[in-house]
Amino acid sequence: MTDHAVLLLRLAAPLQSWGTRSQFNRRDTASEPTKSGITGLLAAALGRERGAPIDDLTSLRLGVRTDQPGSLLRDYHTAADYRGNPLPSAQTNKKGQQKPTSPAKHTQVTQRYYLQDALFLAACHGPRPLLEQLHESLRAPGFPLALGRRSCPPTGPVTLGVHDTDGKSDPLTQILTTQRWRAGQPALERHRRTADAPERIDLAATIESSQGDHTVTDVPVSFHPLHRRLTARRVNYTPLTVPTGLDPRPAHGTPRDQRQSSSGHDPFALLGW
Repeated sequence: MTDHAVLLLRLAAPLQSWGTRSQFNRRDTASEPTKSGITGLLAAALGRERGAPIDDLTSLRLGVRTDQPGSLLRDYHTAADYRGNPLPSAQTNKKGQQKPTSPAKHTQVTQRYYLQDALFLAACHGPRPLLEQLHESLRAPGFPLALGRRSCPPTGPVTLGVHDTDGKSDPLTQILTTQRWRAGQPALERHRRTADAPERIDLAATIESSQGDHTVTDVPVSFHPLHRRLTARRVNYTPLTVPTGLDPRPAHGTPRDQRQSSSGHDPFALLGW
């Protein structure tokens, strides 16, 4: 039997967009990376053309953890013909040429949605040889990498390596539970100040499972421009308690010299304590 492992991905960028129902003048984004988007990312790393088979990539089980949900950004666009001509319609004539809009329409409004300042941890479970090939390809991709759209390149390295699991529990749940929280410094500092137990945090995760309670339609059959189609998979939505890498909050009554932060700053000294 082929040895299996988990490939861990860090998906972070100023902007991401993971469309699920995008069409015409409205381009939406899901609140987390889709399997279609991640499959496209991996196919691009391998240098595969749009019409190339992707069955080996879609067969990988996927888990996604939301370390930093970010916020929704709407990008408002208008489009016009620089020559002042009416915009073409979706209808075509017998020669296959687009007809002009009737009545004439000179400006087209489009809306595109993005996640800004979001960060996700994605885990792909499958055969080790394929995952190791993907790891190397992500470090030197055949095509430029993007997080959902070409205008959204990732920030920093995408791959966090190929990891083993103990085989005693679901490998996706195990790896996403044991990996530390990877949010940005502002979120870490806010959690340090406000959480009762700063050494851990509860994060939302989506785990692909044949016995999942929910169905999502985001598995690509092909990326060919003329034959693009999605099929469904089953997932579970579950919270995971993960380590943050922060020190535990001192217990009440701890001596002052033991309550200093790792930076050496002692706020109690300002009060004369």
